[in-house]
Amino acid sequence: MTEVVIFAPSPVLTVTVEDHPDGPEVHLHAGGQGVWQARMLLRLGIEVAMVSVLTGESGRMLRHLLGDEGIRVVAVDRTGRGAAYVHDRRGGERTRIVETGGEPISRHDLDELYGLMLREGLSADLVILSGPASEEALPADVYRRLAADLRTGGRRVIVDLAGERLTAALAGGLSLVKVSDEELLADGRIPENETRHIVAAMRAMQAEGAETVVVTRNSEPLLLLTEGEVVEVRSPTMEVADTSGAGDSLTAGVAASLARGWSVREAITLGAAAGALNVTRHGLGTGDAETIEKLRELVTVTPYATTEAVETVTPTGLAAKAHE
Repeated sequence: MTEVVIFAPSPVLTVTVEDHPDGPEVHLHAGGQGVWQARMLLRLGIEVAMVSVLTGESGRMLRHLLGDEGIRVVAVDRTGRGAAYVHDRRGGERTRIVETGGEPISRHDLDELYGLMLREGLSADLVILSGPASEEALPADVYRRLAADLRTGGRRVIVDLAGERLTAALAGGLSLVKVSDEELLADGRIPENETRHIVAAMRAMQAEGAETVVVTRNSEPLLLLTEGEVVEVRSPTMEVADTSGAGDSLTAGVAASLARGWSVREAITLGAAAGALNVTRHGLGTGDAETIEKLRELVTVTPYATTEAVETVTPTGLAAKAHE
């Protein structure tokens, strides 16, 4: 059975309050980038192991919740305050009540976490390095080291990161990078949100260490750079219930495909379909494989054509220029 291992250093315990005719309903789930990716991978028939630090009471609850979903948990257990949030969705939109990224991971626990990740990742069909719940959770250089060591072991590594963590992971070498145009702008990798600047940034990231680069652009077609060529990938336009988690579903769809040996272009169509379905749902990283496969038939991939003006000169004009 195909297995993907996800580095999810600090999963989040989520508490969501929703409206119900009989009164408020309180839902407890595991959350965070790595969890949402894992959830979609499971929907697509991929076995998933998640390597994490589980902290205190929230960590003990997360272990049970993740196990109940079918995710194999490989974790460092510690005392302290873990990552968690409480959201109120009774009004139809998410209202943040409480959010905490938890305590930073200590050097000792980080050493143990790193060792567990190498052990699991070196036996996987593919590895995803996902981000922590807070900026302070662990040093960005951990992503460079993990990417380099896993690639040395012959593993394919993909990331959905931004900022210092993205830069560090690129330095280690990556099979695929997924990032949004807004993240590129916030990181200063593009001066403004124009396609030509995005394409230039994609080629720069390829030069930094990424074999393949995917950039999502909200309602615009996403861009894929692979084997030196840029293509546009158009997903079907769906009625939106919640955009949260759509990018993680895309990453999971791509990872599931690559783990099964599909080409990058085949993988991006499944990823785009998974992301499109996820926006129609309130559950993050959810959906069913059959519907995703049907939506995949509606995804189109076309070569990227630059829109920069090209001067054309007629023979008469050329003669005039020569006379000048």
